[in-house]
Amino acid sequence: MNTNFLCPKCRNYLNVGENLVFSTRNRIGKEGLILLHPQLGDYSIVKHPDFEIGKGELIDFFCPFCNKKLVSDRNANLAKVLMLDEQGSEYEIHFSRISGQHSTYKIIGKSVEIYGEDAADYFDFLNMGNL
Repeated sequence: MNTNFLCPKCRNYLNVGENLVFSTRNRIGKEGLILLHPQLGDYSIVKHPDFEIGKGELIDFFCPFCNKKLVSDRNANLAKVLMLDEQGSEYEIHFSRISGQHSTYKIIGKSVEIYGEDAADYFDFLNMGNL
């Protein structure tokens, strides 16, 4: 079994091939697809060249199936998806919705793994003591 990523709302798979697929909306309301690398800590993206996203821009992420907004319940600047690892364990994955900001959190129970040079920006907001 491979690592899979799921929408937390409808539980459909978000990964296709070597990418996670999201529908997104930028600050001016233009919509586009974004493909993210599934390796936590790899912040490469693929998008159409005409879908403009400015550095520091807050992006809305949506499930391409149910169209629900994938905003984190821990902080509005983070998106949330679920990850199933090869052993079948389910994790919450929270990642920054701010373009160019590298912060990702893998959470199961009280255990948190952090990724990205900007991860410290959200320690207080994640309520780490209340996990």
